[in-house]
Amino acid sequence: MENTTIILTGEIISAFAFDLEAKHRSVCTREKYLHDAKMFAKFLAGRAVSPELALEYREALIAAGYSLSSVGTMLASMSVLLKFLGRSDCRVERPRVQKQTFRPDEKELTKKEYFKLLKAAEPRERVLLEAICSTGIRISELQYFTVEGVKRGALSVTCKGKTRSILLSGRTRNLLLQFAKKTGITSGLLFLGRNGQPIHRGTVWAMMKRLARKSKVPESKVFPHNLRKLFARMFYEMNRDIAKLADVLGHSSINTTRIYIMTTGAEHRAILDKLDLVPDTEYRPAPGRRRTA
Repeated sequence: MENTTIILTGEIISAFAFDLEAKHRSVCTREKYLHDAKMFAKFLAGRAVSPELALEYREALIAAGYSLSSVGTMLASMSVLLKFLGRSDCRVERPRVQKQTFRPDEKELTKKEYFKLLKAAEPRERVLLEAICSTGIRISELQYFTVEGVKRGALSVTCKGKTRSILLSGRTRNLLLQFAKKTGITSGLLFLGRNGQPIHRGTVWAMMKRLARKSKVPESKVFPHNLRKLFARMFYEMNRDIAKLADVLGHSSINTTRIYIMTTGAEHRAILDKLDLVPDTEYRPAPGRRRTA
């Protein structure tokens, strides 16, 4: 019921987590929503949820130095939480961000930098990175890398209520079969954590940050999702079929896929230079004109 007084407790957040799982939200989505819900609860510090505090929270995030896009994703998470709580009246608008026409160079992982990460990695780490980057999977989809699927040359992946097949290249298939043989894995999951469960995205994240430092690749570029984006750019450069790429990545909307293949700032600048709209001549003031103070 709207306007019900609610204190955001640990028990309520646990119930929110259960609801997200029941609605088949992906692992990454659940982790993101729960992380943001806990941040909101920390801000509230025992105070009841209200429209005024929700608005104050948005301003606090901006003041803390978060980018407007990051604030937008946090508020999107909060909106899902507020809907679950029956307090949609507390939702606040995201800060308006002008649509970018290119990606920041400092966040773009290049193919050359990817190879530097591979060179710095231990054998098992290298196979893991190659498995992600050569297929374009989400980090939450590592659980679908099974010996049986690799032998077939295709993985059956279920995400967000949809099932799709991910084909493996000959090199990827051989690499993973050799990995399974050397590690003694004869069936089931290929990539397991220490507890015997599917490897956690946080483990992969930490590994990649360590490899970034070791290989001297900027840490701002090194995180699991950038491997998926690198795959998307390389795939698109090969066939220029955005609809096919959307299917491969499991995107419902081509608009999402467009974000993945957006050019970098350097590429965008090179296109502008090719327009040749400024003659290559030195600027000289018109005769008789003087600069005034």
